[in-house]
Amino acid sequence: MEEISWGIAPIGWRNDDIPEIGAENTLSHLLSDIVVAGFQGTEVGGFFPEPAVLNKELQLRNLKIAGQWFSSYIIRDGIEKAEGDFREHCQYLQAVHGDVAVVSEQTYSIQGGRNDVFNEKPHFTDEEWGILCTGLNRLGDIASLYNLKLVYHHHMGTGVQTLTEIDRLMENTEKNAVHLLYDTGHIYVSDGECMSLLQKHIDRIEHVHFKDVRHNVLERCRKEGKSFQESFLAGMFTVPGDGCIDFVEAYHTLLENHYKGWIVVEAEQDPSVAHPLEYALIARKYINDRLLLVQD
Repeated sequence: MEEISWGIAPIGWRNDDIPEIGAENTLSHLLSDIVVAGFQGTEVGGFFPEPAVLNKELQLRNLKIAGQWFSSYIIRDGIEKAEGDFREHCQYLQAVHGDVAVVSEQTYSIQGGRNDVFNEKPHFTDEEWGILCTGLNRLGDIASLYNLKLVYHHHMGTGVQTLTEIDRLMENTEKNAVHLLYDTGHIYVSDGECMSLLQKHIDRIEHVHFKDVRHNVLERCRKEGKSFQESFLAGMFTVPGDGCIDFVEAYHTLLENHYKGWIVVEAEQDPSVAHPLEYALIARKYINDRLLLVQD
């Protein structure tokens, strides 16, 4: 990609982990809202159809697919099982002309459970770290066969969440095989700020999620020991311009380092509370008024 492309994730309309929220929002509804809000594309949601149908809907609206989430269980199930599932994932992404395969190791993950996401995150043993990094290198090589980049998604409630854990992952994987997805919201909630990760690993970042955080809601959820799902349903995450993160600094850093690729607005919210199109427009206005002025 020759420049930055702006996308918005389908998670504001429908949530794969809680299918009942936003179930009324169809693919046509979602894609048309994305056009109205002025974004260039989206990521694949769990409810998206087979490639021929999706490609038709995208072409009608001049939209593109950035990537798609893949839950890996390299530690739990072994690399052979992960490889087979990942090849199918890459075949789908290639068919819809995606750019990145978003991978997150879900062994021991509590992001879908009732655990206190702030104090009960899982940790990997040294042996498990070795298995994970070796496996990710192999998945990264597979992704390249489909003209895709594997981008690792650090995530709350998983074994790769904190900057220290991301450091270890980057140090023990191959630079050309395993890239990094930089998610402002997840690292802010985990570590209390989001710039150190960006500055330290800018050379590995090949995909970006701009997610904002409502700090008062975060602190309340932390105090009450809420789960990940309880926290985002309470409104912990929001779109850029509606929370506490300074995206001007992050965006300027990406420009200074000649980042090329997608920046995808993402915020897990209940669409019955946070109207998807309304929040997409809030994000678009913030991008236009605050971020693109930096570039100009």
